Amino acid sequence: MAENLTPRQIVHELDRFIVGQNEAKKSVAIALRNRYRRSRVDESIRDEIIPKNILMIGPTGVGKTEIARRLAKLVNAPFIKVEATKFTEVGYVGRDVESIIRDLTENAVRMVRKEHQEKVMPRARVLAEERLSDLLVHPQKKSTNPLDFLLGKQKESQPTSEESSALAKRKEDIRQQLMRGEIEDLEMEIEVEEEAPTLEVGGNSISLGDMMGNMMPKRTRMRHVKVRDARKILTDQEAAKLIDNDAVQEEAVRRTEQDGIVFIDEIDKIAGSSQSHGPDVSREGVQRDILPIVEGCTVNTKYGAVNTDHMLFIAAGAFHVSKVSDLIPELQGRFPVHVQLNSLTIDDFQKILTVPENALTKQYTALLSVDKVMLTFDESAIEEIAKAACYANDHAEDIGARRLHAIFEQLLEDISFNAGDENMPPFELKIDGNYVNEHLKGENKPLDLNKYIL
Repeated sequence: MAENLTPRQIVHELDRFIVGQNEAKKSVAIALRNRYRRSRVDESIRDEIIPKNILMIGPTGVGKTEIARRLAKLVNAPFIKVEATKFTEVGYVGRDVESIIRDLTENAVRMVRKEHQEKVMPRARVLAEERLSDLLVHPQKKSTNPLDFLLGKQKESQPTSEESSALAKRKEDIRQQLMRGEIEDLEMEIEVEEEAPTLEVGGNSISLGDMMGNMMPKRTRMRHVKVRDARKILTDQEAAKLIDNDAVQEEAVRRTEQDGIVFIDEIDKIAGSSQSHGPDVSREGVQRDILPIVEGCTVNTKYGAVNTDHMLFIAAGAFHVSKVSDLIPELQGRFPVHVQLNSLTIDDFQKILTVPENALTKQYTALLSVDKVMLTFDESAIEEIAKAACYANDHAEDIGARRLHAIFEQLLEDISFNAGDENMPPFELKIDGNYVNEHLKGENKPLDLNKYIL
């Protein structure tokens, strides 16, 4: 299982997507392994062992966020990325820091509910097909006020035995057609629930149905859909009925508390002198509000109280203007592991273009193959693109690997624009170093990438 991976195995998995930054990978791998170690120790000491939070220091675009995101995905842990600059001190208009934990819990609930849905999906498909055949035999009508049935104002007529036999035969015929996929394009009407209206309060979306405790009856409407779409809608409805929501919420809260990973980006932007005024007045206040969350506290969510004692917090910032020492001492103490991430070199850019499974060269090759353009990049092209990226980062803002997106857009602009004509035959295009130099530099001019950067 992923939870049992050794630190070396974790680093090996991260190497599939992230180039370099071995020190940062090593630190997060140790932190993840320590979680497994903690789960195996005696209960008498387990609660005393707290995660050693990590502070990543380095320029933008070198892999800080990607390391944290891939780490969470590796072990299927609840994960959330937030920017420290989105939050304001209590008393100011804006988001409060407790919303971080509420959003993390929401992510965990979605994750666990999806897992439970996958388990009940085979049964849900059978029930959905049964309902589908019923609806095709008895077309559904818009339901009226449910109180009418309770008060006896409406009564459903019962079919005779002959009618029941004919309907059963008709239903079986339709079920066979459904199994053979013969009526997938047949149109029908089904009744679906409408989502309760929501309110936006303090940057959070609040459902009015939740506020009313779901006391109000569900509103429904009729949808005109094809059988293939109706099958999916009904399958989702049946799966929702088979899931134990209480078990989902309990498991989600447990995972949030024990496995949750919070990535706080741009933490250097809230570091600064306490003497600052004006728009910077709440910087230190935000730090003091974040402090209890990182130290360990209990946050009330709609799924119950969530404790943050054993969550792993990873903070990151460039710290170009401010320094780590500008953070309040209490917050510094809660991030004992400091990791320095390095700017990318030409060699790093070459690896980024070839090694990861989601390398840009592979992405653009797949994109343009849709329009019958078969791209290939030789080694000289990779080398020239890496040099161009390194040159641009050195002579302008250092935006790390994100520079490659700008370069590829300029490099392939003409091809992307002209490809896609229906009459265009498939053709292969090999991109080499000369092609890169011609399209990026023109007549030995500096790179003009400004129009691709906001």
